[in-house]
Amino acid sequence: MTEPVARPAQTFAEAEDALLSRWPETRLEPSLDRIQAFTELLGDPQRAYRSIHLTGTNGKTSTARMVDALLRALDLRTGRFTSPHVEKMSERISVDGEPLDDEAFVRAFNDIAPYTHLVDQAEEHPLSFFETVVGMAYAAFADAPVDVAVVEVGMGGSWDATNVIDADVAVITPIAVDHASYLGGTAVEIAREKAGIIKPGATAVLAQQSADVAVVLLERAAEVGATVAREGLEFGVVARTAAVGGQVVTLQGLRGRYDDLFLPLYGAHQAQNAATALAAVEAFVGGDEPLGDDVVRGAFAEITSPGRLEVVRRSPTIVLDAAHNPHGAEATASAIEDSFQFDPLVGVIGVMGDKDAEGLLAAFEPLLSHVVVTQNSTARALPAEQLGVVAREVFGDDRVSVVPHLGDAIDAAAALAEDDSRDALSSGAVLVTGSVVTVGEARVLLGGRK
Repeated sequence: MTEPVARPAQTFAEAEDALLSRWPETRLEPSLDRIQAFTELLGDPQRAYRSIHLTGTNGKTSTARMVDALLRALDLRTGRFTSPHVEKMSERISVDGEPLDDEAFVRAFNDIAPYTHLVDQAEEHPLSFFETVVGMAYAAFADAPVDVAVVEVGMGGSWDATNVIDADVAVITPIAVDHASYLGGTAVEIAREKAGIIKPGATAVLAQQSADVAVVLLERAAEVGATVAREGLEFGVVARTAAVGGQVVTLQGLRGRYDDLFLPLYGAHQAQNAATALAAVEAFVGGDEPLGDDVVRGAFAEITSPGRLEVVRRSPTIVLDAAHNPHGAEATASAIEDSFQFDPLVGVIGVMGDKDAEGLLAAFEPLLSHVVVTQNSTARALPAEQLGVVAREVFGDDRVSVVPHLGDAIDAAAALAEDDSRDALSSGAVLVTGSVVTVGEARVLLGGRK
């Protein structure tokens, strides 16, 4: 690994290389000292605008994109920070709903690069990749300037680098066990960490949680004097019906009811994400009046969420989904059963080595006729042969193939989906899942970037 360079980047690749030369996202040292020192040197850009902060185990990025769309429909200029990226690093930082282009990304990097080395020299540990990108985002949002930043945590909450903001609204999507080695082995332990984004005087918008997790979040809200809005009580999904290209939903918000909205995303979990996003924006705007039916309808109709049950090819249909833990896999499996009629459905699954591979595979087992296990190109990927051992325990020998190269695995799955179609009326399909990185690499291979 090379040392971060001090000279200005001339190209996107140079900026990307300089960022990647820093501590990776998986190497954590729980402290806000470095990011606070960094943002102070940058002039505390995160104080130049209001913000909405999101954490949770699954659904953060989709919910953030919905919040962003609703705010823009209200004629507010937005910055959005999400992670990880699906295909390209610049996806993490968006202004007005669009990722920074290469020139803007390089400019944002060069604006903050001189200060990174001052922090590196002053602190016990150097700034990490993630801390540096957070500083870039906050500075870019101030430079734009934006009216509101929509910020997704990287991991956890209290010690996440994004948590130097004091958000008006804290959104907590459903919490389950993930990143156990970093955040704790139970949902309650993880909830304590994630609750740290709820700040004094804020509004905490809480998606449906298990009872023990809800207690932790409500205790934190009471401790800091935050207002609470809970899915199923103050807001929620009234009704939903699967539709061509997505679903039609009726949502109860904090300020009113919004009937028969088309949401071009699949699954009950996306309807719940929409309700959560709606409540977050209503809380942010304040007042007693609804947002306006036309505003909400128009915003939701344009929603996209790359790599989340995204159909990227037909004949056979290939669907990409970034589920990477059992909770997410269960939501994806339910959404597929609800919204599609694939027969057979063949899985292409590549996971990271620190994930619950067995739990993820078990969630998909009733849905998949066959699974082709593979791996993505990163060093963190669980080798395909090791994943194959786990898969055979879950699926049995006859329903598992091991194909280490992702492109070959997709081709093998597509051939199985076509050959095993039950009859002329059935439609075989392929589901590529298991990791955001796996899905991102598949998306590039399949020409998915729009």
